[in-house]
Amino acid sequence: MTEIHTLRPLAAVLVPAVAIVPILASRGRPNLREAWTLLSALVALGIVASMVPGVLAGDTYVTQFGTFVPGVEFAVQADALGVLFGLLASLLWVITSFYSIGYMRGLDEHDQTRYFAAFAGSVAAALGVAFAANLLVLFVFYELLTVATYPLVSHDETDEARAAGRKYLTYTFGGGVAVLAGSVLVYLLAGTTAFAPGGIEALAGSDPTLARAAFGLLILGFGVKAALMPLHSWLPDAMVAPTPVSGLLHAVAVVKSGVFGIARVILDVFGPEAVADLGMGVPLAAVAAFTLTVASVIALRQDNLKRRLAFSTVSQLSYIVLGLAVGAALAPGRASAYALVGGLLHIPAHAFMKLTLFFCAGAIHVETHTDDISDMAGIGERMPLTMAAFGVASLGMAGIPLIAGFVSKYFLLIGTVSGGQVVFTAALLVSGVLNIAYFWPVVYAAFFESKGDSDDKPLLEHVLGGRFADDDELATDGGHTDEEETDEEHVAGDDAGNGEHDEHGFADDHEGDHSHGHGGDWESRGWFGGESTWFMLAPILFAATGSVVLGIVPDAAVFLAIVRDIVAAVTGVSV
Repeated sequence: MTEIHTLRPLAAVLVPAVAIVPILASRGRPNLREAWTLLSALVALGIVASMVPGVLAGDTYVTQFGTFVPGVEFAVQADALGVLFGLLASLLWVITSFYSIGYMRGLDEHDQTRYFAAFAGSVAAALGVAFAANLLVLFVFYELLTVATYPLVSHDETDEARAAGRKYLTYTFGGGVAVLAGSVLVYLLAGTTAFAPGGIEALAGSDPTLARAAFGLLILGFGVKAALMPLHSWLPDAMVAPTPVSGLLHAVAVVKSGVFGIARVILDVFGPEAVADLGMGVPLAAVAAFTLTVASVIALRQDNLKRRLAFSTVSQLSYIVLGLAVGAALAPGRASAYALVGGLLHIPAHAFMKLTLFFCAGAIHVETHTDDISDMAGIGERMPLTMAAFGVASLGMAGIPLIAGFVSKYFLLIGTVSGGQVVFTAALLVSGVLNIAYFWPVVYAAFFESKGDSDDKPLLEHVLGGRFADDDELATDGGHTDEEETDEEHVAGDDAGNGEHDEHGFADDHEGDHSHGHGGDWESRGWFGGESTWFMLAPILFAATGSVVLGIVPDAAVFLAIVRDIVAAVTGVSV
């Protein structure tokens, strides 16, 4: 491995951070504000992409600043694992920025400047997490990510949004304390917190009890944002945020920073062999298997589409953790390598698929103000491209061939079966069936039901579950009713006035279906883009296409090549 000292890792982090200033300075000039957003997103993507060929050749790009605290260097580095996360975050920021323009203007959302500035800050922190060179630097950016995303979670400024924001801060800052405690304990045991492929050598010979304590604290801290049960409850509540934020939380930055942190701990702090020696791999895999199964069952009870997607995220994140944990629990070899490849590859696979699903949910809300699945009978006639993309991503989430989710889950299944971990194989298969059970009703309602011939879509009515809203309540999204949205939330804020709404011609695009319930028929808009603005349709189709590309030609997609290099460096086995 060759270290190349360069400013590129730092520049990738600084570009979105610096962009906050011109975005804020462009308040009242929405075109300029969004131009700064798109420009910074494209520049950050270009910087990260420029490091991919070198990383695949075995190089590591490093920017050093000197001593952070005694014995710990403040540095950022772009290695294979960091580039995997950094490339994903920067690429999907570009796509989400386009989508955000359509979504925020389509609803005349308030405080759009604050929204875009916080979004840039969130991506800067996520890239800092990706390129942190040691645990303490990772901790700093991990906490900054919480701070940057808080304004997005509580954007609506309703009581429910503020409560969700407080809960989010409580959980994630609590997780940060655990990460800091674990990092300090690692330093005391090993004399360093710097990442090393295969783990920090000194930890292997340290006191086992203290090493287990350090591992447990780190997994606990990162497990909050990875939504491992019982640390997950902040995530469904965070659905009060605008849908592009939900995409950011669930597909790109926040939850992926949690599973990324767990990957760093298993692969580059302790190493798979040390994790196996400490006996921590199987317990972590058991928690992940429990989470992915139970969350899938809970998803069956949700009628609100975003909440169903939220519990789906809780489940799907644990596929990643399960792959990492099983890979660490098995003896070094091909089975371990397969499990690790499956877990890591599910990071980009899930990101593309879940971003597609949330984009679709947001487009449905903007165009029709429909949030509950039981109100979507026949909506495929009104939004055919959107619902077709939703169907494609749903198939991938269930592990159907030719979509990204199949490839990652195939590696996971091969790893668990060949490693003799049949209990975890069974959990994967059961969860796959449950995925079909909670996604198929959405697609079926859209294309095969009519408004007069539909039923409620929570598949399990139980004392512990049921609809997100009572039958006599209006559908909610973000803690406010459709009527409240019409009267209050759709009034432009300090920088989202009528001028910027008319400037892009969204007024004509959004007339009509804003109050659809069970009565009446959906207006047919055809298959040529009449269902929504292309600011939203294009990102939906791009993300759905990415899901297919990752499923059909995974070897041609750079993410699998990066994952293979990560696993080969850690295990010495090429898959």
